[in-house]
Amino acid sequence: MSWMAWTWPTALFFIGIFSAMGVLTLLELRYPGGQERKGVFGLVTTRGDRLFMTILGGIYILLAGLGLFGMPLWWPLAVAFAWAVFCFWKV
Repeated sequence: MSWMAWTWPTALFFIGIFSAMGVLTLLELRYPGGQERKGVFGLVTTRGDRLFMTILGGIYILLAGLGLFGMPLWWPLAVAFAWAVFCFWKV
């Protein structure tokens, strides 16, 4: 794997993504159906849809924070976590 510059933040990012997918897989096996619900955006979503929106929104929030404020990314990270809570609670 010498062709890619693996760092601890990169490894933790991928571990987090795959862990979230694993948790959702276990939830789907335990409670099938995905718990579809209609959120504040008017979309009918499942757990997987909400995870996708959380990851995509978090990436945009972190990139915007990097572009606007530079390093460190603690405040954009806090906003991204708030976005994740919002997505899984309301969307």
